Amino acid sequence: MPSVFITHQLNVLSGSTTWLSTKMHQKIINKFDACWVPDTPGDINLSGKLGHVKRFELPTTYIGPLSRFTKQETEIKNDVMVLISGPEPQRTMLEERLLNELEVFNGQVVFVKGVMENEQTKEVKDNMTIYNFMTSALLEKTINESELIVSRSGYTTVMDLAKLNKKALFIPTPGQFEQEYLAERLSDMRLVPTCSQDDFNIKVLENITGYAGLKAFDFEIDFKKLFSFFEGE
Repeated sequence: MPSVFITHQLNVLSGSTTWLSTKMHQKIINKFDACWVPDTPGDINLSGKLGHVKRFELPTTYIGPLSRFTKQETEIKNDVMVLISGPEPQRTMLEERLLNELEVFNGQVVFVKGVMENEQTKEVKDNMTIYNFMTSALLEKTINESELIVSRSGYTTVMDLAKLNKKALFIPTPGQFEQEYLAERLSDMRLVPTCSQDDFNIKVLENITGYAGLKAFDFEIDFKKLFSFFEGE
């Protein structure tokens, strides 16, 4: 039976060790029969140099951005939705900064802390509704109902928001080279603005103009043809 490795990391960004981490990862990928990359081919894509290399020996197929979510035509109820994730202490540092700044925001805010606990909690405070976490169904519904998403710039989040055709502001986790690269690249493409964690303030939200937002580039994959790779072996 043929085997497939699915990844967006044909290049693994790790700072000064990028060359080594990339070679190690490609060595693992090459043990498989093919590689599927969750992105679009060509110059207009989401992952940039992460998922696109000039030469790669293994047969590689671009299968389009993947997401558990579906775009819904729905009424916009929230001006801003905040999605926090990532390792501590950076997660808490961003939470505190955003909560403080958004207290004076003139609009409706849904704030998801990204803290997994035994039970979901919900707190309504002035213009903000604050959750510790959301279930997948509620998360999909609320993102669809929100005008702007403020979040980290991990690739899963990028794909989710692209599938939902959302405008966003990315605040990459400090020191995470992939997130910093994706945020900067998408900003340079005039798709999504970005700012550092230390530089965020309410004026950043008030002055976002000229960015197109994310989209999946209308890419459709023929899954029947894709999975025919496994037939006849």
